[in-house]
Amino acid sequence: MSIMSMSQAIRSAFFEEMKRDKNVFIIGEGVAIEGGPFACSKGLLEEFGENRVIDTPISEMGFVGMGVGAALRCMRPVVEIMFNDFLGVCLDQIVNQAAKIRYMTGGQVSVPIVFRLPMGGGRRNAAQHSQCLEALLTHFPGLKVVAPSTPWEAKGLLKTAIRDDDPVAIFEHKLLYAVKGEAPDDEDLMIPLGQAAVKRDGKNVTIISWSRELIFALEAAEELSKEGIDAEVIDLRSLVPLDWETIKESVCKTHHVVIVQEGVRRGGYAGEISAQIMEELFDELDAPVERVDSLNIVIPYTGPLEDLYFPNPHTIVEAVRKVLK
Repeated sequence: MSIMSMSQAIRSAFFEEMKRDKNVFIIGEGVAIEGGPFACSKGLLEEFGENRVIDTPISEMGFVGMGVGAALRCMRPVVEIMFNDFLGVCLDQIVNQAAKIRYMTGGQVSVPIVFRLPMGGGRRNAAQHSQCLEALLTHFPGLKVVAPSTPWEAKGLLKTAIRDDDPVAIFEHKLLYAVKGEAPDDEDLMIPLGQAAVKRDGKNVTIISWSRELIFALEAAEELSKEGIDAEVIDLRSLVPLDWETIKESVCKTHHVVIVQEGVRRGGYAGEISAQIMEELFDELDAPVERVDSLNIVIPYTGPLEDLYFPNPHTIVEAVRKVLK
């Protein structure tokens, strides 16, 4: 077991998977010479060469399409889109090509490709570089969508995604890259897609979250414990496929639910989970599901306003109090 940052854990996963399988390669803006904008591919160019660690022009539509084409030829590309905000300029390649080819060929062709998508606010990167767009890709059948919250999950989910025969989108919060935690020194570390993790057991309320907000949810649960409120915290890790059984088991135990996301409320994935809970577990609820999410506004640039924009431990605590009142 090692202590490493999330960026180091991702780099470790790359080293292991690229040594294991010669068909794995990395492509994206600045991933080779610069080692990626968050140092996740640092040192890979020297280790594996320019044919497997490839810098691209600023043309997401072009290099994402190259990745899809390579996957169709039995390669296993990992395509880094520098910020998830740039999804809009390459969405067709992801949702109309990568996501659909297996189904349009009757299963004759698979597309084993990974899309890495740094996301999230808090870095004063302003409106065009701070969004959380994971809900967008959960809408399209044919794509798997995950969002790690720790170095352990980042390494395990990336290794699983690389070995998966279908397209997987990994949303990594930019403010988690430097956060350190445990990660196994295990080349066979795999975290199955569709498997959530109960990060804290509790009996009074279920808090469901993912990515950076999971960290805030755990902080809120610790604060709530001082008031005698025992919160169970679930890290979804995998949004598609969704671990419904873990959610169901927790809701049937606590009968109160708070869902936390950094994305904006309108059209957010928290709303989808909330709807499913109220449709299928209505009789188990002692109160309506409460959502904690970002404001339906363009993300501010200035620090004090940006900090008010997205959820934090205090707003999560307030939501739990409201549900239990």
